[in-house]
Amino acid sequence: MKTLLTLLLVLGVTCAQSQKKEADKRLAGLDTELQKVLDTWKASGFAVAVVEKNKIIYAKGFGYRDYENKQPVTPNTLFAIGSCTKAFTSAVLGQLRQEQKLQFEDRPSSYVPELKFFNDQMNNTIQIRDLMSHRTGLPRHDFSWYLFPTDSKDSLIQRIAHQEPFAGVREKYYYNNFMFLAQGVIAEKLTGKTWEENITERFFKPLGMVRSNLSITDLKKAGDVAFGYGLENETKIKKLDYYHIAGMAPAGSINSSVNEMANWVSTWINGGKFNGKEILPPAYVAEAFSSQMLVSAALPDKTNPDVFLSNYGYGWFLASYKGHYRVEHGGNIDGFSASTSFFPSDSVGIIVLVNQNGSSVPSVVRNMISDRLLKVRANDWSKELKERRDKALAEQKKAAATRSSNKVKGTRPSHIMQEFTGRYSHPAYGSFTITFVRDSLFANFKRMKLWLGHHHYDIFNSFPVVSGKIDTTEVNATQFQFYGNETGEITRVALKLEPTLAPLEFKRTPIKVDVTEASLQHLVGDYELGGMLAKFFLKNGSLRLVVPGQPEYELIPTGKNKFAIKGLEGFRIEFSENGGAVTECVFHQPNGVFKAKRK
Repeated sequence: MKTLLTLLLVLGVTCAQSQKKEADKRLAGLDTELQKVLDTWKASGFAVAVVEKNKIIYAKGFGYRDYENKQPVTPNTLFAIGSCTKAFTSAVLGQLRQEQKLQFEDRPSSYVPELKFFNDQMNNTIQIRDLMSHRTGLPRHDFSWYLFPTDSKDSLIQRIAHQEPFAGVREKYYYNNFMFLAQGVIAEKLTGKTWEENITERFFKPLGMVRSNLSITDLKKAGDVAFGYGLENETKIKKLDYYHIAGMAPAGSINSSVNEMANWVSTWINGGKFNGKEILPPAYVAEAFSSQMLVSAALPDKTNPDVFLSNYGYGWFLASYKGHYRVEHGGNIDGFSASTSFFPSDSVGIIVLVNQNGSSVPSVVRNMISDRLLKVRANDWSKELKERRDKALAEQKKAAATRSSNKVKGTRPSHIMQEFTGRYSHPAYGSFTITFVRDSLFANFKRMKLWLGHHHYDIFNSFPVVSGKIDTTEVNATQFQFYGNETGEITRVALKLEPTLAPLEFKRTPIKVDVTEASLQHLVGDYELGGMLAKFFLKNGSLRLVVPGQPEYELIPTGKNKFAIKGLEGFRIEFSENGGAVTECVFHQPNGVFKAKRK
């Protein structure tokens, strides 16, 4: 017995040494290849970790977390992981189902009554599992949270009721961040804890993810943190501001390192266990990386006939990669890109975190390492993906050129620029203002400012304003198309924010101009209007109007001697002066224009 035990131990040691040599062989020369990726894609930096079974077999940083000060990336450097967060959010619901607190077939409104959808069919049909697999029929509506951010999850939830679908429930896949917000809020209602507390207590603590955090505020307090970068003109590395994802946190706010994300991936590889302790219910693990929704046909092509399939589970994309089943999710947020992946049948996982905006580096590195570990045909992934990116950029330029060629020359806006100003609102999004400064119109969002350059008629192109300067080299894809009512007043602007939907119309309300009571005094008096007297008087600091047989109206100042009537769309009043004296007022109404002479 002792001899047999000794033999088994020797065999075990020999096997372990063999595996170690094999691992070293598979990854030989990888550092040099990854450094080339950094240079080819002009990235500031990235970190990568490779997990096999329950061990990290490779972890290294490349380039700089702080490009300006040449601070290097390490395996412990914190990056924003963006939508790699989603698997965490859905996993909370997986735990809650195990705790018998919900079923995936339940309606979301059973737990969040204020969560309503665009129509009754959606309200009566959508289940929690539909939120988890992007199959509600809703398009992304991402500009709703990206351009109109708020810290209030409840406020964002209320916008969903006004978001138009493009397909029926479960008819088509369409990626949607709002539905992961909804999952986070469902968990909050059931546990009485915030989404942030649930993630920390259920995953970060048991997985030893001690440096990982859930907000930009906490990221800034930590050490060994990456700054985000973009590429200016595809050549110059440029620092970007962090994006505070705020209330949309359950869809993508986690900041982590490859070393700590390795613990998360190891848990999935090992059926939900970490260091022998169950973190995720095994039944949920199997279900989460099983096909729940068809993303696209993703048929084999001539270039890569052994890469195909594109489905979605719960917070995970699924694909067949050269004969191996791959589970993966990417992440993108301002200045950062990420990929978290694993091959459950091969017990291998790869995490790539990059501080480059909209980068292909995560895919390049993931695939390069996959080819090595799986011992399959190796592609020149850097070359292939660069060709795809260059083709996409060329198509974008072609689209911009097409739009420019469609311009009708010699046209002018129907109004003077000042009359396009106002507050524009949509219940599914929020409000922004258009202001007139010197000779230009500007669209002012919470986190972005755009200069509106005239295209033709009442259509304007938009250009970003960066550090107070207009960047005319970067034409925003979104055009602003203004519309008026019967009186000729500008009442709305249409923005093409969703490719699957008609342009969304933001309703205009005039911006109130601050005036003193004394400056309104010269407008007070009686004006003869079609045999009646229209009386203007001051009350509580504002100008009021009374017409016989009608209620008292409050007037909202919108310019010199110009007013909107509070509560009445399409009605406005303008006073005329002659020699400094007010002589008449003009009523602009949907049914016509009427003049009233001052008595």
